Amino acid sequence: MLDFHRRAAICAIHNLAPHPGEAAAAYDKALIRCDAGFNDRHLGGPANLKDIRMTKRTSSKHKLDRRMGENIWGRPNSPVNKRSYGPGQHGQRRKSKMSDFGLQLRAKQKLKGYYGDVTEKQFRSTYKDATKMKGDTSQNLIGLLERRLDMIVYRAKFAPTIFAARQIVSHGHIYVNGVKCNIASRRIDLGDVISLGSKAKEMALVIEAQSLPEREIPDYVVPEGNDKVAFTRVPKLDEVPYPVTMEPNLVVEFYSR
Repeated sequence: MLDFHRRAAICAIHNLAPHPGEAAAAYDKALIRCDAGFNDRHLGGPANLKDIRMTKRTSSKHKLDRRMGENIWGRPNSPVNKRSYGPGQHGQRRKSKMSDFGLQLRAKQKLKGYYGDVTEKQFRSTYKDATKMKGDTSQNLIGLLERRLDMIVYRAKFAPTIFAARQIVSHGHIYVNGVKCNIASRRIDLGDVISLGSKAKEMALVIEAQSLPEREIPDYVVPEGNDKVAFTRVPKLDEVPYPVTMEPNLVVEFYSR
């Protein structure tokens, strides 16, 4: 059945395309559509390629710095340090006053980007969990985000950036209570011990991160040697070492609309 659809697509393309080059490009697109449709009918996969979602960064991380106009990770090589205006040909124009919705959206995008540009689905799920907990929802949200495994690895200075921390976790270099874990979004419990694998201890990336002077290990992540830390308590907003001001209360307002 699939071969029949392929042949039909090829015949239609050669009849309609005015140029051989256009016919070749259209041929490739038609095959993708046919294969996607076959997966949807026979394998249970999505027919639309846009429906395939991946929890990884799909654009340059420094674009968020330029968009926000702030060095949100406090990195010395951030382009905001040289160009504090927005990206694009209209970036230096005077900015109009932002609406309440715009301020809330900006606060959400900045907080979500700081924690490794997590997907909207994960971030919204974390917010829902925060609303179900007792106490201030904004404080609960920060506490849950700080309990992510990739963030603990970043706080422990096992990686120079949150994105490198996520990669180290996904490659299986991190152990939780002696058991290998490759799930970056895993929620760490109080008293859990996070350690580096044997290969990770010799990685140049890890050695470089441990010598970075731009940030210190917070007191709620207690080092136990050079390759092991313990998560002792859930921090409050004012205890988290953010390089810029975060406004989780605006994030709560955004999702409460």
